[in-house]
Amino acid sequence: MTTRIIRFCNIVMVALVAGSIFGIWLGYNPKDLSAPTFIEQQQNAILALNTLMPVLALITILLTLASAFLQRKDKKALSVLLVASAFLIIGGLITRFGNQPINSIVMTWDMNTPPSNWMELRNQWWFFHELRTLSAFIGLCLIAWTSIKKD
Repeated sequence: MTTRIIRFCNIVMVALVAGSIFGIWLGYNPKDLSAPTFIEQQQNAILALNTLMPVLALITILLTLASAFLQRKDKKALSVLLVASAFLIIGGLITRFGNQPINSIVMTWDMNTPPSNWMELRNQWWFFHELRTLSAFIGLCLIAWTSIKKD
């Protein structure tokens, strides 16, 4: 019963994390935004998500590792869940060392006087976001796969 509860919570959490990241990728591509619009939108998103998302991601990684441990007798499930954990960790590292440093810079900007390199930083942030979107999606697929596969 414990394994089922952990697996269920793992699916819910990875769906929340990957879904949030996917939603940002789908609906918030900043390439056509003016500097003031980009800065305002980005600062609002950073304030709303910069603490919550890493916490949710950490919980998801821990649940995935717990699920792997509980299913350790099933070598395929164990392996797939460890790979899923690796993809989630990669997404976290991309966020921590790619997106968040740029977030810290963006939070210092005044939307009425954007820096001359704002587009370069915007593009770098988006590149990192695309990478973590892919990583989270792969993690989600692997976790879902272990839950629906036939034993």
